[in-house]
Amino acid sequence: MSSAARIAVIGLGSMGLGMARSALRAGHIVVGCDVNPASLQTLAAAGGKIAATPALAAVDAHIVAVVVVNAEQTKTVLFGENGAIHALKPGSVIISSATLSPTDAKDFAARAAEHQVLYLDAPISGGAAKAGDGRLTVMASGSADAFQAARPALDAMAETVYELGNEAGIGSSFKIVNQLLAGVHIAAACEAITFAKRLDLDISKVFEVISKSAGNSWMFENRIPHVLAGDYSPKSAVDIFTKDLGIVSDIGRQQKFPLPVASAALQLFLMTSASGMGRDDDASVARLYANITGLELPAPAPEQTEVTAV
Repeated sequence: MSSAARIAVIGLGSMGLGMARSALRAGHIVVGCDVNPASLQTLAAAGGKIAATPALAAVDAHIVAVVVVNAEQTKTVLFGENGAIHALKPGSVIISSATLSPTDAKDFAARAAEHQVLYLDAPISGGAAKAGDGRLTVMASGSADAFQAARPALDAMAETVYELGNEAGIGSSFKIVNQLLAGVHIAAACEAITFAKRLDLDISKVFEVISKSAGNSWMFENRIPHVLAGDYSPKSAVDIFTKDLGIVSDIGRQQKFPLPVASAALQLFLMTSASGMGRDDDASVARLYANITGLELPAPAPEQTEVTAV
């Protein structure tokens, strides 16, 4: 492989588009595929190529990064009628970055191996800003050959790559633990800030104090500014956590392991989604609390749009 790899990025949402841009900055040839024409146009304007289907995106690709929402979408873009697997050459590698159950990750790796294609189970963390800066954290597992084949993309897209084992499923297991904590922390942050509002505190001052105190968390510091701005345009949508905490719940049930705190957080996200906010920013859990308790949270500034869809 030359220093400039041909990388297909399938899924150009806030994370995938940032990853594609990072790969372009590193000098790679990037071909993007997404159902959203605006995302394709954005990539093309940045110097990337675009393709109508995952299979067309994967033609001559050394690496295919799959940055879609869930296991079903991953299955479709890889193994469906127009899936990337049909165009990939032996020895090329799939970097699978959606949050999956470990069982799905193992299944997809086995199916890729049938085509002599390598598979790296590589869920990501860090948010859209870090994706755009090439500073993601990758929790990866797979064979040594898969890591070597994926290295050009990993070097371009990630600040930290954890090599967690030689079998698919291990990376996904680490990500599920991360998502348990992330979901619980978002729910707790939203509960805390609305509780502060009920106590008639200046919630901007509460944010300032807590973010410098022991009760702070990364999610409190990252999400509560959305509440303070009244801006629930989705950086990460509520329904992402109905999915991810649902996977956590399913695994807990399979393992006969109690997860009462994660289960409570899942119910909060489900209630928020059922209230019509599933495609809004996950800080909308605070709006759920406000709606239930009759509180008035900050409204968006006039120039902001109330909500946009993912």
